[in-house]
Amino acid sequence: MALRIIFMGTPDFSVPTLRSLVDAGHEIAAVYTQPPRPGGRRGLDLQKSPVHQAAELLGLTVHTPVNFKDPEERTLFKAINADVAVVVAYGLLLPVEVLQATRLGCYNGHASLLPRWRGAAPIQRAIMAGDEKTGMMVMRMEKGLDTGPIALTSEVAIEPEMTAGELHDRLMLVGARTMADAMHRLEAGDLPLTPQPEEGVLYAAKIDKSETRIDFSRPAAEVHNHIRGLSPFPGAWFEAEINGRPERIKVLRSGLADGNGEPGTVLDDHLTVACANGAVRLTRLQKAGGKPLEATEFLRGTPLARGTRIG
Repeated sequence: MALRIIFMGTPDFSVPTLRSLVDAGHEIAAVYTQPPRPGGRRGLDLQKSPVHQAAELLGLTVHTPVNFKDPEERTLFKAINADVAVVVAYGLLLPVEVLQATRLGCYNGHASLLPRWRGAAPIQRAIMAGDEKTGMMVMRMEKGLDTGPIALTSEVAIEPEMTAGELHDRLMLVGARTMADAMHRLEAGDLPLTPQPEEGVLYAAKIDKSETRIDFSRPAAEVHNHIRGLSPFPGAWFEAEINGRPERIKVLRSGLADGNGEPGTVLDDHLTVACANGAVRLTRLQKAGGKPLEATEFLRGTPLARGTRIG
């Protein structure tokens, strides 16, 4: 017997989980996603979220409340009479009334190994911290921020050169399989719940623009992790003087390299840059308004000679 599910999600990350639940034969009674936002080339067109678009293609009913402060929205949610709500990157705070409005509660797919990296940016923070593994966890939601008991865990290795974008795409698919498995076990009545440990709690704060500039005075490993943890968005960047004026340049990929020197100094003709301890090689870059380029191609149009200071 299939579960009657309310699915709640917004970005691309959520879409594979929605599709996996449909493919598993569950009844998706309603889909909740954030309202259409201004977008398009000039920012004038209202664009539906990726989940909204996917739900419409699947012929599902879509709701887009601004929030759940309106009692009518909470009443409508409860009236759907679902067995369970599945939440993946929805982006809105759910009040207790919503968390308790389904027969079996709300289950969240979260992209970290809780209690490490609770909060908004677990993928980026894990890479920026140099973590060697992360994963997808299915947890039963409580009032606190990512504090509920854990049902299932799927670990994923973070490879040394992996960017946040690459890890996002891997976790997106792992999360879909993990949530489908969790709902199958919930339906069968054998989904375990284990309280989170009280030790090891870390919060993954939303990435702030103020922390995106590359600081070459840090050790090379930290600089490398900073770059890949912010790639492709929002992108770590440095400033260099190009044709007599300062220009901001994003770095989308890097690698650890041999070399020593004053931090921020270009050490060779291949964009190896000295850090406080060791060096990094900048291998994929993007100028403002330009397209991403491999370092060799980038240097043809933007010479950054040996001895140049950047930062």
